[in-house]
Amino acid sequence: MGLVYLRELNSDTKFAIWKIEETVEELLGRLQLDAREKAKLESLSKGKRTLHWLATRVLLRYLLKTEEYIACPSDENGKPFLPDYPYKISLTHSYDYAGVLMSLRGECGMDLEIVKDKVLRIKEKFLKVQELAFIQGDNIEQLYACWCAKEAVYKLQGNKGVSFLEDMTILPFQYRPQGVMTLMLRKEKKSYAFQVYYEKFQNYMLGYVIDEANP
Repeated sequence: MGLVYLRELNSDTKFAIWKIEETVEELLGRLQLDAREKAKLESLSKGKRTLHWLATRVLLRYLLKTEEYIACPSDENGKPFLPDYPYKISLTHSYDYAGVLMSLRGECGMDLEIVKDKVLRIKEKFLKVQELAFIQGDNIEQLYACWCAKEAVYKLQGNKGVSFLEDMTILPFQYRPQGVMTLMLRKEKKSYAFQVYYEKFQNYMLGYVIDEANP
């Protein structure tokens, strides 16, 4: 099926979501991979992980409007980047979908999650008591919006040592199918505020954030 959602947030920022219905061979046919990437593919367990990895690379080529090879390595913390393009990027995937966010305005983060009631069992592991206090009646969608927001900021800041529970705090917000929340990040004894956008996409939740203050 391919592209199912494309959104331009402004002239410098856009994201897209791809529904994966292709085989590994069909996705590979749209790519050019170097030796490092081929080795990475070999290291992945077969099935969804391989499809997710390939689909994000196909989607990158769509957004960058090229069929040529695109270098997309990861840094020491696993954060992907584009050495040959000025864009900051974030990659995400969940079940049958893959997503890419790219921006010229600063570091960015994106997360896509399928909405399931299992989040009720783990909510205390990523939300503080004061955060749980504003969740509207164990609203599963609101819980996923909070998870996606923290995951998006985690990807943006790129440091593996950051804790969802200890280092991130979401300020009270009223859940809607599409909205924005403020997330405070405590990192290296400093506090940073992020405006994180979220929206319901079919039976998934999407969260994304751009750090325009630090391009």
